[in-house]
Amino acid sequence: MDNSLAVVWPALLDGLVTTVAVSLSALPLGAPLALLLAAAGRGGRLLRSASAFYVSFWRGTPILVQLLIVFYFLPFLGLELEPVVAATLALALNTAAFQSEIYRAGLQAIPMGEREAARMLGFSASQTFLRIEAPQAFRIMLPALVGEMQALVKNSSLVSVIAVTDMARRAQQVAASTFRPLEAYASALVLYVAVGAVLAGIGLLIERRLAKGVGR
Repeated sequence: MDNSLAVVWPALLDGLVTTVAVSLSALPLGAPLALLLAAAGRGGRLLRSASAFYVSFWRGTPILVQLLIVFYFLPFLGLELEPVVAATLALALNTAAFQSEIYRAGLQAIPMGEREAARMLGFSASQTFLRIEAPQAFRIMLPALVGEMQALVKNSSLVSVIAVTDMARRAQQVAASTFRPLEAYASALVLYVAVGAVLAGIGLLIERRLAKGVGR
């Protein structure tokens, strides 16, 4: 078992780098689109309908199918992407739909009276958003954003279907080559749990720092 673990862990750690890179890239890449979708949801009827359609499509279809569509459809448009780039793009488009709902709920939680008070004080719409709404909404949205980041890490286990050698793919390869599936998949499970725990810990640390800032 010791010899098998000596083979398993280096391979899984190599795959972990890809898993983390794809997941951590997808979240910020999807954020601008998510903000646009959240803003469109507060706009006119046409914008609301377009935003609702996008969110329903990306939230209502399997991520596995989304990965395959992005990977195989873009070449028809003359856009050839490396598998890792295509995987990151697909996850970014997917998380944008979920993030937009998080942003929408966070902004709706801000009392209307604070916006009205800001207007009375002469704040512009952008100043009101940046100085009053965004800071409060971020504190409200933080737990949900951490949960979305954890979901991205889990969903990234599907990117191997488009030839991305992530941690799940590495576990499959090691299990096939060593005939030790239990050790390979159990080790991968431990690493997924560890990444989720680290993300939760970072989110909790940020929450505490924000709470101290509000207290002061």
